[in-house]
Amino acid sequence: MLTCVSPSLEHYAERHSAPAGALYEALAIDTQASTDRPQMQVGRIEGSLLKLLTSLTRAERALELGTFTGYSTLKIAEGLKEGGTVTTLELDPQYAALARRYFSQSPVGHRVDLRVGPALQTLASLPGPYDLVFIDADKESYPRYFELCVERVRPGGLLIIDNVLWSGKVDDADYQDAETAAIRELNRIIAQDPRVEAVMLTVRDGITLARRR
Repeated sequence: MLTCVSPSLEHYAERHSAPAGALYEALAIDTQASTDRPQMQVGRIEGSLLKLLTSLTRAERALELGTFTGYSTLKIAEGLKEGGTVTTLELDPQYAALARRYFSQSPVGHRVDLRVGPALQTLASLPGPYDLVFIDADKESYPRYFELCVERVRPGGLLIIDNVLWSGKVDDADYQDAETAAIRELNRIIAQDPRVEAVMLTVRDGITLARRR
């Protein structure tokens, strides 16, 4: 699990947040057992935050880059207005297959439109506008993802970007790898972009909220 706070505080916060439910607990266990990178799954707190933000923005059309095994997708789907849809993009067919199993078991699974393939290619066929976008895919493409997504969000809509603190590496000059450099560049772009009003939160591994002006 990637988090900016101690494990004990993370568990304390979980105990004082909305319960996830049996389906999400089963999905978390399955992800831990069936995938090579279970830490990529959003945790209970971030999942609850995604649902709450989706509901508060009264989103009807949502877009997610990086389905993984579907935890975040279902949380967004839960927060959508009745009749809403979340279009979610995943590169790995095995992750997508696991996600589909849980979508089929969820009462909001019918709200999910899962597309498998490279996100940059799929985005070309998705003009928007969207009420909410969640970006949690490959980090080297983050600046490009943001640029493509910000133009697809309606005025007043919300972009949510995960892993913007990258386990603290963004603030450590010893890390010069491509992923860390891309996230630093994204953070610089968002902070200076007049199209959005943004705030970076120290939730889990860092989340930026950017409201489209």
